[in-house]
Amino acid sequence: MKFKPARLGKSLLSANLVGLVAVLGLGLAAVSGHFIGRAEAQTADPMVPYFEADPYWPRPLPHHWRLGQTVGVSIDSHGDVWIVHRPGTLERMESYTTRGEADCCTAAPDVLEFDPAGNVINSFGKVEGHDWPSSNHGITVDRDGNVWLGGNGAAQPAPYAPGSAEQFPRRGMGPQPPPYASGANVPYHDDFILKLSHDGKFLGEIGRADASKGSLDTENVKGVAMVRFIPGTNELVAADGYGNHRVAVFDPVTLKFKRMWGAYGRPPTDDPVPHYDVNSPQFGNPVHCAEPSNDGLIYVCDRTNNRMQVFKDDGTYVKQYTLETNTRGDGSIWEIAFSRDPRQRFMYIADGANEKIHVFDRLSMKELYALGGGGRQAGQFYALHSIATNAKGDIFTTETYRGQRVQKFVYKGMIPLSKLMQMKFLGNSEIYAPE
Repeated sequence: MKFKPARLGKSLLSANLVGLVAVLGLGLAAVSGHFIGRAEAQTADPMVPYFEADPYWPRPLPHHWRLGQTVGVSIDSHGDVWIVHRPGTLERMESYTTRGEADCCTAAPDVLEFDPAGNVINSFGKVEGHDWPSSNHGITVDRDGNVWLGGNGAAQPAPYAPGSAEQFPRRGMGPQPPPYASGANVPYHDDFILKLSHDGKFLGEIGRADASKGSLDTENVKGVAMVRFIPGTNELVAADGYGNHRVAVFDPVTLKFKRMWGAYGRPPTDDPVPHYDVNSPQFGNPVHCAEPSNDGLIYVCDRTNNRMQVFKDDGTYVKQYTLETNTRGDGSIWEIAFSRDPRQRFMYIADGANEKIHVFDRLSMKELYALGGGGRQAGQFYALHSIATNAKGDIFTTETYRGQRVQKFVYKGMIPLSKLMQMKFLGNSEIYAPE
């Protein structure tokens, strides 16, 4: 389905699209990349990248480990794949080993690092002595190998209880706020972003637990979905997100606040925001991604409003696009990744309600096709959550709720779109034409 700018006439859309291309500083001239190859100007039958799921990636986890809700993926400078999941979301029958009742299984540590072949080579979990999310959410590994974790848990974390009925009891220690608990006066535990070393040692945090004063707070966050780094400045940008209604930027060294904005570049507020309104004056909950591009833009996922807003990295509003606007539930725009050619010609959107990866030409913002479909086989999705690309052009995804896995989609090359449409399936992934 094509992105549609909200409430724009045809002539205004054309003018704004020209303006966006000017902002991007990109023409339609051909560019080249070592895995994308030469990119042609938009034609009736463009060349597009295509992918096929690898059913044998990753390799089996050691120690009878199992993944819970898997809520973040990042690729480091060595091509290793990092994920974060929620150990406490395993069901009782998934953790027999923890209680000594059977050979299988037990929860994996919160953070896992895979080598390119899919072997676990590093892992760590909660360490006492500093804040830890009551609900992990989002992971990013920076250029120095430091690991950054967000969290979206409103409730207080339960104590670790090895040998109990559940490895990690999921219920908190008091009243449970709603999952999208916005508002300055609503209690919220995960009001921080963690900075950790490669092996999980605490290096610092932005904010602290139970401290948020709302969307205008410059010391704390409130339910950060993910963080990324702005190319060129290396500033940290947070989708802040589940409790607040904003994008926030911080210095990753001093951990100090720098700037923030809400929808359309306006100051954020804590006013209640109904879901599914593509013209909402504020971001809804959750603001689920803030993905910087190489050309000074930040693409923000306003998930349950089924829209993406584009900003300059100083917070200046550029454009709005909508996707699958009839989507209810958890909304359509969950997370974004770009192809790794210098111009980042292709955009990949994780859509966890419609269970698709939408493939877009980033210059024209035209949807080329989508792949995936709902199911549990390799190449299908159950609650597609996060998405990332590596230097070879491969796509990695994670799935939350009962999806509980990470998948690899191998880049297979470029193909005429018409030929791809004739294939209908790649492995178990269905190919969808844009509507």
